Amino acid sequence: MKNANATDIRFWRDDRLPFLEARGVEDGRRVCYDKHTHTTFSIGTITAGHSTYLNGNTRQAVAEGSVVLMNPEAVHACNPIENQPWSYRMFYVDASWLGDLQRTLGFSHGEGFQPFSPVATQDPLLYRGLNHLYATLIDQDSDLLHKHSTAIEFFSALQQRSQPASIICWPENHKVSRAAEFISEHCVEALTLEMIASAAEMSPSHLIRAFKHRYGMTPHAYLINRRVQYGLARLRRGHAIAEVALEAGFADQAHFQRTFKRLVAATPRQYMAAF
Repeated sequence: MKNANATDIRFWRDDRLPFLEARGVEDGRRVCYDKHTHTTFSIGTITAGHSTYLNGNTRQAVAEGSVVLMNPEAVHACNPIENQPWSYRMFYVDASWLGDLQRTLGFSHGEGFQPFSPVATQDPLLYRGLNHLYATLIDQDSDLLHKHSTAIEFFSALQQRSQPASIICWPENHKVSRAAEFISEHCVEALTLEMIASAAEMSPSHLIRAFKHRYGMTPHAYLINRRVQYGLARLRRGHAIAEVALEAGFADQAHFQRTFKRLVAATPRQYMAAF
């Protein structure tokens, strides 16, 4: 597998629009992901070629024209098929901001963000809309008002064309959620399975089974995801990579960089170059 370079990956972020982040990948053969999650709602387009898309228990091939949707905490990955070329654009949206928009549009009544039911679609309006949003965001001649308006227009159209998912309540969801919250709140600390299980009031073995059923990954994998998310936030603020690595709970900078690349499909330096 070839290594990604700076010309393959482009990040976009503007502190004046803190609810939205975007990235574009021109050669997806160079970028591979392990299964991972985001705290944000994520949506993307396949702009050329084909790839394999995993979302929860769903695995499918997606191609140019596809739009993929990932609710917060959904375990997912998208990877090349036998070194075939493909490219894509991804957007990461703050769930609270999107929940407020849903409420404004009349799709929720104060319950917060409502998950979307489809994990992929071939809707041409959404495909064109996402590509237009990306072009607007990276256009240096496009002003803030235009970028903000284009984002609201697209996510309003998305909400109107995609029905929220019904939420299935499992008997132990609240305990597993408590474990996830504990991990998130203490992600930079040296947590043990016993500490997490105690916070959830579950046995360690029961916690692992229930947690994997709920999130599609073990508590440890969830912890590593949270540490990388913490690192992303610190890098955005301009902190040095070596400093962030230790703050995020990694043994050293090399460990942080390997894990970061595995989950973000870019190096910390490539990510920082966007800001």
